Amino acid sequence: MSELENGPAPGEERRETVGVGGGSALGASVFAAGEQLAPEDLSDAWRLLDAEERLEGFRLLRLVDGEEFFLSLSTTDQRALLDSFSTSERRHWLRMLAPDDAADLLQEVDEHKRADLLALFDEPVRREIAALLAYAEDDAGGLMSPRFARVRPEQTVDEAILYLRRQAFDRLELIYYGYVLDREQRLLGVVSFRDLFRARGTASVREVMKTDVITVPEEMDQETVGRVFAEHDLVALPVLDAAGRMKGIVTVDDIVDVVQEEATEDIQKIGGSVALDAPYLEVGLMGMIKKRLGWLTILFFAQMLTVVVMNYFMVKIEMLSLLSLFVPLIISSGGNSGSQASTLVIRAMSLGEVRLSDWKRVLLQELGAGLCLGLALGTIGFVRIMGLWPGSEAQFNLFSWELAVTILMSVVGVVLWGTLIGSMLPLILRRLGLDPASASAPLVATLCDVTGILVYFLTASYWLAKVLDPSITS
Repeated sequence: MSELENGPAPGEERRETVGVGGGSALGASVFAAGEQLAPEDLSDAWRLLDAEERLEGFRLLRLVDGEEFFLSLSTTDQRALLDSFSTSERRHWLRMLAPDDAADLLQEVDEHKRADLLALFDEPVRREIAALLAYAEDDAGGLMSPRFARVRPEQTVDEAILYLRRQAFDRLELIYYGYVLDREQRLLGVVSFRDLFRARGTASVREVMKTDVITVPEEMDQETVGRVFAEHDLVALPVLDAAGRMKGIVTVDDIVDVVQEEATEDIQKIGGSVALDAPYLEVGLMGMIKKRLGWLTILFFAQMLTVVVMNYFMVKIEMLSLLSLFVPLIISSGGNSGSQASTLVIRAMSLGEVRLSDWKRVLLQELGAGLCLGLALGTIGFVRIMGLWPGSEAQFNLFSWELAVTILMSVVGVVLWGTLIGSMLPLILRRLGLDPASASAPLVATLCDVTGILVYFLTASYWLAKVLDPSITS
């Protein structure tokens, strides 16, 4: 396998530079051949390096630094490094991972390669990873670690402490709590190390444990798990199956990554794009186009409805060309208010502050907010057209009252309508089982544009009827 197979063994304390062809000037300036590299220097330069330079820099780390650095990398970066390693190196670095982290990495590997990587683990670990792979990646079962501290209810405190001490050598995910299980692995309670050390040595674990344990089912969505952590300020959550058997724990460090991923995905969707499945600079030109073109095409066709509406009212626009001056003002007011409302409601839903059952409260609140906001903005437009604003144009003076009322009523209508669309659409999507983040700001703005123009010209047709149709007399 070329020079990678013949490279230094993973256990060597000092690594020589692997010869790479075509390295950039950046890589040459960061790495000095044969010299050890500090992990913080490699971390600072990591995102700017290509795959060959990353491998070169990684091989220059001392073993202890390399292990810490490898564990700090994202799953995507770990997988990319593994692709460059020999089989013996892959075995070493894969066995550094906890079962849940190894399962996350294997989730990103092609199906035909997954079996080969699984074979590099010892049989007990392989069974743990295979069990985790059976869960969906975004379920509590897919996040959990099967390595947690266990104690029996009938053990004495002294026996439990000795038992936990032996388990500490098994690379437990969390050592602060012991979970009390019966012989069928059902969760009975939890006991902290502090409580154990404070209790009498002859007392039983059953006497010391706490039974009011907050748990999550193995199929619970990761976003909901994150809300449970936030609501109860926990360090870890036990994961139970339908029979009450404990399968593992989800720790707060795992859920921090999940919260960041969920927030990033929601923000990207709110911006009118499909969520990126890789860091921005690693998506590539064609990948970026694929992620963004679909929504832009949908929005473009939706905006074409604006042309249909304006064409319908073209006669009135020609009769009173001043109406066209205020089209951007009207549609932007509705789009902006709708985008505000959708963003606020989507975020509130993701935080668990708003549920489907709260739709009436949301509706009433946005009705009040939309009416007040619309009146505030409409009043500014009214004052501007009535000539009370410095530098008002003379062409408004001929029928300034009718035009000012038209703008006032139109702005109130489109802002009110925009807030209702923006606040209700995420709730409707959630009710249909879809992601509320799909109610992106561009989508809401486009809907408000089309309906805003309709509201504007219908209002103008009423308040400017005598101007647009001279045959109408008072």
